[in-house]
Amino acid sequence: MGLVIPWSSTLAVVDGYAIILGCPLRQRGILLIVIIGDWVLSLLSLAAACATAGVIDLLPELEGSYCPHKFCSRYQLSAIMAFLSWFPTAALSLINLWLLRSL
Repeated sequence: MGLVIPWSSTLAVVDGYAIILGCPLRQRGILLIVIIGDWVLSLLSLAAACATAGVIDLLPELEGSYCPHKFCSRYQLSAIMAFLSWFPTAALSLINLWLLRSL
């Protein structure tokens, strides 16, 4: 998820700059780079969410106190939030593919 924030911030700055200049960034090459970047980061965030969910499923079953109840609930919440953040990212990737097709 550490890559998603700089990627999204960079895209927001570029979009803001394009709005200020009044020129839309509807060039096929630029849009293809954005789509590839979105797909890669979408798959990486899904992998991180799945890995977190796997660890959360495994920790309570281990012998010993590897995961106190307070921390396990926080890890479960972070896994849920990772999955919930993946759904809009995947939807945005599909919308970008539709936009590329319309060019």
